[in-house]
Amino acid sequence: MRGHLMMSGKERQRLLVLSRVRDQGMSLKKAAKVLSVSYRQTRRIYKRFIDEGDQGLVHQSRGKTSGRGFDLRVKQTVIDLYKSKYDGFGPTLAAEKLLEEDSIVLDHETLRRWLIKNGLLKRRRKRPSHRKRREPKAHFGELIQMDGSHHLWFEDRSFESCLMNMVDDATKTTLSLMDKEETTLISMRLLLAWIDKYGIPETLYVDRKNVFVTDREPTLEEQLKGETPLTHFGRACKKLGIQIIIANSAQAKGRVERNHGVYQDRLVKEFRLKGINTIDQANEVLASGFVDNLNTKFAKAPADPKDRHRPVDKTMNLASIFSFEHQRTVGNDFTVRFNNRLFQLLRQNYLPQPKTKLTVKKRLDDSIHLIHQDRELKFVEITKEDQEESTIIAEQKPKKIRTYVPPPDHPWRGKQREKQLIGQTR
Repeated sequence: MRGHLMMSGKERQRLLVLSRVRDQGMSLKKAAKVLSVSYRQTRRIYKRFIDEGDQGLVHQSRGKTSGRGFDLRVKQTVIDLYKSKYDGFGPTLAAEKLLEEDSIVLDHETLRRWLIKNGLLKRRRKRPSHRKRREPKAHFGELIQMDGSHHLWFEDRSFESCLMNMVDDATKTTLSLMDKEETTLISMRLLLAWIDKYGIPETLYVDRKNVFVTDREPTLEEQLKGETPLTHFGRACKKLGIQIIIANSAQAKGRVERNHGVYQDRLVKEFRLKGINTIDQANEVLASGFVDNLNTKFAKAPADPKDRHRPVDKTMNLASIFSFEHQRTVGNDFTVRFNNRLFQLLRQNYLPQPKTKLTVKKRLDDSIHLIHQDRELKFVEITKEDQEESTIIAEQKPKKIRTYVPPPDHPWRGKQREKQLIGQTR
């Protein structure tokens, strides 16, 4: 037989052994022992070798299409869909979307091989680990990592925004909200949403941002009370009994950092498929099942089933706790100024006197509350229209008419003196 014949290592060994059986009189029993196959199988292989030559030792399925393989048209359809809709998707996510969006059942490893063969998937180089791994906490709610991820979540369709993310260290349960920046407001809203859903956690693990910690010097009042300066977020956590731990590096809070990668892969592509371009639409997607699906797919059971979350006490007013607190001084007219707004205190019990300090609380819903000695005060806001109206009324008051008083050298005064002297002589 002319031409080239491709053989595997096992097939080449069979060729050498069976050639010795044919040419040198080696017994089939000894050949079976050398080839590590049964005697009956050795007889079958030797018969095919005698009948067909070297070609008879090559596997019969070589070069044939597998009966379990996909049709070439299906492969091409999948490749075309990936190029048009799922470009940049990983094989696992792309396989999920092909099933959900296009009803194509395909294993992610099969898709990975197809993409690599067509040059559509580049292997990602993993960074070498150089830090010692910390074991996860054993209880749900024992430690929650919290961080913001600035990213082009809407790709080139909109501006860069920030995803605030919370990840439980024991279970990898996640919860997230999106905003323009990593602010105190979005951090409070996310923590409040976590408390509403799971309860009050024991500890928060955050980085050294001014949202969570402050480097300012303590005020005189704080020094007298022995208090440490706190941010608005830190004050809310202190009232709830939540301990804040500061991470000194991004690697220290690796759980939430790796979770950012999951969002940056899957959420960006979800936005692309649904045409999401705004923060409000993004938060609707997060709340309408995206985060729950992530938790179902990636969350795991804790080492200890005991939940460390504390229930919210009935005496706690979460709306009051999650607020921005500022100190202001009562004016002589019992008014309080805050953010270019003027509030008039009404007549009531426990009314603070002028020059007294009180607390102005701005809640997450932008409502204003005035607090003095743990009591909420009644007040009304004086709007600019009210101030302008009072000014107009003041200008419309009739002016007081001054009576004319003649000077000492006025002729009229001389005549008056003469009349007085004549009257005295009579």
